[in-house]
Amino acid sequence: MARVIGTVVATVKNPTIEGTKILVLKNIDARRRTYGRAFVAFDSVGCGIGEEVYYVRGREACFPFLPEEVPSDTTIVGIIDRIYGSER
Repeated sequence: MARVIGTVVATVKNPTIEGTKILVLKNIDARRRTYGRAFVAFDSVGCGIGEEVYYVRGREACFPFLPEEVPSDTTIVGIIDRIYGSER
């Protein structure tokens, strides 16, 4: 899980990712506090800055864009509405 903390602007992209949003994320813990280093991910669900999201890494990161072969290592696949059992 992570929180979206920014966006990436790229004037030149691989043709397979034209029109795809690239966002900056930071991991969150069970209490929704950010930790660790920021990283980038493709957005497959239409989220924005401040939202908490679920992401996948590795080969699965290109699955939301099939049948296109997108050069992605990290992709956002869900927006978190609620985390049960967490303290906020």
